[in-house]
Amino acid sequence: MSFTPVYIPIGVGTFHLESAQKLFDESAALLGKIDPGFAVPGEMLLTLDSLKSYLDTVNPDVAVVQNLTFANSAYISEVIARFDCPVILWTLREPVIDGTRLRLNSLTGAFSAGNAMRHFGRAFEYVFGAPDEKEVESKVSAAVSAARLIKEMKSLKLLQVGHTPQGFGFGRALDSEMLKNFGVRLESIEARELIEKAKTYSDEEIDEYLADAKTRISGLDEIDGKNVSDFARLYKAYKEYVEANGVGALASRCWPDFFVSFGTPVCSVLGILNDLGVPAACEADAYGALSMYAAQKLTGKCAFFGDPVSLDENENTLTFWHCGMAPCSLAREDTGACAGVHCNRKIGPTLEFGCKAEKAVTVFRIGREPDGTFRFFSAKGEALDRPKQFYGTSLVVKTEYPVKELVEGAVKYGWEPHYAVAMGDITKEIKALGNMMGIEVFAF
Repeated sequence: MSFTPVYIPIGVGTFHLESAQKLFDESAALLGKIDPGFAVPGEMLLTLDSLKSYLDTVNPDVAVVQNLTFANSAYISEVIARFDCPVILWTLREPVIDGTRLRLNSLTGAFSAGNAMRHFGRAFEYVFGAPDEKEVESKVSAAVSAARLIKEMKSLKLLQVGHTPQGFGFGRALDSEMLKNFGVRLESIEARELIEKAKTYSDEEIDEYLADAKTRISGLDEIDGKNVSDFARLYKAYKEYVEANGVGALASRCWPDFFVSFGTPVCSVLGILNDLGVPAACEADAYGALSMYAAQKLTGKCAFFGDPVSLDENENTLTFWHCGMAPCSLAREDTGACAGVHCNRKIGPTLEFGCKAEKAVTVFRIGREPDGTFRFFSAKGEALDRPKQFYGTSLVVKTEYPVKELVEGAVKYGWEPHYAVAMGDITKEIKALGNMMGIEVFAF
């Protein structure tokens, strides 16, 4: 997917242009380091006419609008009137304070731009500081990554297989709601469609899927043979549907249908799909699947999906768990991904393992308020080196925020019971994503 970030350095010619030129050169170099694809003008845009001429040549997926010097609101208004893309507004620090001339007055320009953006109803990310500051590089880089995710979501097809179980309505999504708020196209099919498709496959047709599964999961030979074969049938049905229909993420119904109507759980299929780069959530949680997709895109690694089930105030840890559908790649190296049976239904194969340690993780959830607006949950922590905590798959996170206060706050504010755990610190990206999309971020 092509992605075009554009640098738009605005100002007027009545300020100290030597200072402005130096910072223009340094800013362009920094942006090129962050993303070599940055479009950069050949010179500072110090008049409305030069700005308009430059804008005629670009089509940004994200616009980094920088006040090299003061510029009135007509400049930013020209940008946002032309382009409906994420905006990063960057203010430069005044380079010299010596009792004489104000060199740039970038900050007043930022106030003018921010005021105009507010009146246009446009959300944006804001960065303050010089191009040689580490925090500026980190924040701009995070915002560009978030903008890339915004574009990727606009080409995402998310498959919802079946309906959420009774009492799990928090995971239900409308196609219009998903498209309007995230640009994501939601496709829905019944679970029986894939079940019936799976039933048609011969033993020969599933050989390659069974062989592949055995390279990922140990102990399949210890599970009932018919269940293992039927799991491979489901694996083939899901994988072929995903590939044939350009599905980039999915949320699948699991219980009771796959136990009652098919006799074999879908848990392990979802775990493998995650490893194949298709974020997959269970219990038909569409916004859980979208949370996993965002986490995977921002880290380049599979995300864990599960419920917060246990906390330890003394260790400041929160355990996330689910029945057995985590990506095999997250399993501890001493055990690997093992086959087991479902903790309640006693039917396999499900996945059984504790997740390996990860120095930095981020608990993330795209949630909804009662009025239908969206919000983001974000909590930074560390995944500890812990064995499996319960039947199924588990991940123990030591949170930076006091864990009991985190849990109490999340419950009192009505957060959903499913979370993605990203394998990396993406808290800055989540904040930038929320700022550019106009979605409130609740950071713990």
